[in-house]
Amino acid sequence: MCLIVFSLRQHSDFPLVVAANRDEFFRRPTASMDWWTSETAGREILAGRDLLSGGTWLAVDTDGKVSAVTNVREGSQAPGTNSRGELPLLALAQESDALESRLQQQKSRYSGFNLVNLNTQHGWYFSNRDAHPGRHVHRGTYGLSNHLLQTPWPKLLRLRNSVSGLLEKASSATTEELHQNLITQLQDTTPAPDHLLPDTGVDRETERFLSSPFIIGSDYGTRATTVVTVSASGEIRVTEQVWGPKGKKEDARAFCWQRLA
Repeated sequence: MCLIVFSLRQHSDFPLVVAANRDEFFRRPTASMDWWTSETAGREILAGRDLLSGGTWLAVDTDGKVSAVTNVREGSQAPGTNSRGELPLLALAQESDALESRLQQQKSRYSGFNLVNLNTQHGWYFSNRDAHPGRHVHRGTYGLSNHLLQTPWPKLLRLRNSVSGLLEKASSATTEELHQNLITQLQDTTPAPDHLLPDTGVDRETERFLSSPFIIGSDYGTRATTVVTVSASGEIRVTEQVWGPKGKKEDARAFCWQRLA
């Protein structure tokens, strides 16, 4: 997962909104989003599955809690002994304080990562590349890409502004329309101008290729666009569009259920 924007308590009808693109090599085997029981999470979850490591990049539980991970882009990095794909599952299994303590002790086991765990009231963020890892987040609209939370990369700012604008116009009567509008915004292929490109240790051409919210490539690119909303009435809706090489539409899935009181 390489770009996530999430909104907490910024709309009276939608206290939680998550909009995300997962970027990955197309050759990496992946199962589309579906319900499955995770032993790590200790419950049934809705998530895609990385068939290479067994983990996931974004997961939703039956209560509408959402956890997701992004990599930290570094010029070169040794692979961790643990897969980062287990982190969203751990986040759904443990309270944030307990997980923070665990990750503080084990953060060197993973390559660079950002982890968010969200519900309708607040969120929690941890990165093993943050000088002060572990923080709670509250009201606001936040962006996360392949650096620390709210790092103002152009694609993050573009998507965060788009999500904020759409929420200003959204109503509970048009949840499906909100999802489709967000998916459209997540397909933004506008590259950043060269003078605004970040310097993450890769070459300039690669920085330019990775600088748009939606990445189109033949070997690597955006593979899934996912939108999650939890309404004030407890309706949980998840929409995912899967993409193939060169941005070709593939599988599309939609899930909707009511959170139990």
